[in-house]
Amino acid sequence: MLMITKEAQDKIIKVLSTESPGSRLRMFVSGKGCAGLSYGFAVDDEVAEDDIQVPAGETTVLVDAISLPYLQGSIVDFKEDLTGSRFVIDNPNAKSSCGCGDSFQPKDQ
Repeated sequence: MLMITKEAQDKIIKVLSTESPGSRLRMFVSGKGCAGLSYGFAVDDEVAEDDIQVPAGETTVLVDAISLPYLQGSIVDFKEDLTGSRFVIDNPNAKSSCGCGDSFQPKDQ
């Protein structure tokens, strides 16, 4: 399905510790990236009927049913380096991605 590394799990827990109880990280794709689709993250208090709950250590990450096919098999990591800190997605469904890694072109396009 989707793998969340230990580093990403730790960051998710840290982010959620400042949010209301029961909040979860939502991961999604939208059609506004420079390479086609872009990755998005948000904190959400509600689980939608079509959400898939991906295990992430002490919590779960929410992915909607429309985004899941684009993220299937991806590895989500968290990196901190000279360019900043960010979630990094290694996506086997991406034909290409932009230089910063925030957006991608799916293989089926």
